[in-house]
Amino acid sequence: MEEKIYDRTAAVRYAREWALKRNPAYYDFSEIGGDCTNFVSQCLYAGAGVMNMSKTLGWFYINANDRTASWTSSQFLGRFLTENKGLGPYGKYVSENEAEVGDVIQLLNAEGRPYHSLFIIETKPEILIAAHSIDSLDRRLSTYSAPEKRFLHILGVRTAKKEDFSASVPKI
Repeated sequence: MEEKIYDRTAAVRYAREWALKRNPAYYDFSEIGGDCTNFVSQCLYAGAGVMNMSKTLGWFYINANDRTASWTSSQFLGRFLTENKGLGPYGKYVSENEAEVGDVIQLLNAEGRPYHSLFIIETKPEILIAAHSIDSLDRRLSTYSAPEKRFLHILGVRTAKKEDFSASVPKI
């Protein structure tokens, strides 16, 4: 595997483009549990450019029926990002002051379980977010009421080495 920089600019550009509408390439989960983490995953993918195709521990979306729980579940996305040792984006929990544009915020319920995902599009002078379920763009984080907030900082992206691809291509 190789490391690459997470493209925060591309991720934020995507968030601004699609916060108030739906990208037809992705299913809209609004009516079946919410579209917030699906939207955040799309933003992350715009900045990472690579998915992790592992069925059990991965993070990918092919269609509504062929995807990982981590693509659409706040709880599983947090677990994937903080425990991922394979392909795709990875990160760690940080304080609010350490969060950057292109990072993820999880709102936690009274039991400490994530129930909503937000995407950071601005940090100065205050954190502004983009989100689905309720669709928001440039919304102040301070307007969200939750027992606790967690900040997921994206550290980087792991990609396959080019020789990994060439080794798997059959010789003709």
